[in-house]
Amino acid sequence: MAAQPFWKSKTLLEMSPDEWEALCDGCGKCCLAKLEYEDDDGQPTGIVEFTDIACKLLDGHSCQCKDYDNRFAEVPDCVKVSAKNIDDLYFMPPSCAYRLVSERQDLPWWHPLISGDPETVVTAGFSARGRVVSEEEVTDAEDWPSHIVDWPGRLVPG
Repeated sequence: MAAQPFWKSKTLLEMSPDEWEALCDGCGKCCLAKLEYEDDDGQPTGIVEFTDIACKLLDGHSCQCKDYDNRFAEVPDCVKVSAKNIDDLYFMPPSCAYRLVSERQDLPWWHPLISGDPETVVTAGFSARGRVVSEEEVTDAEDWPSHIVDWPGRLVPG
């Protein structure tokens, strides 16, 4: 009987740094600006909508961070995804491998660890490649609602 892959045989906390990084499918959707609604008292509701506005550090073609090692200094509100906080990050895309593994779901066929090809996330329609504008191009927050899109929050291509 073949050994199970690391994402099925280990918890997120048990993964090595290399395994953790390999779990990312490179879609870039976590780097999109999100709008969260507030209730009448100004408290967050947990209802989040994605926009097609990307962090200034996201390369819109490769969907990689342009300055990964220094991202927290460059973008103070950048969220470090970890095994300890993934369950609290309700705004992560539903197709995010960290979220899926945390929820004990299988990785989709297009995930590079399954397909063996980092391009399948793009060809399957789950990547931000070519679908985003930089936050540096949308400087007025009043314009953000016009950038709301549903494709990052889908579990089917869109």
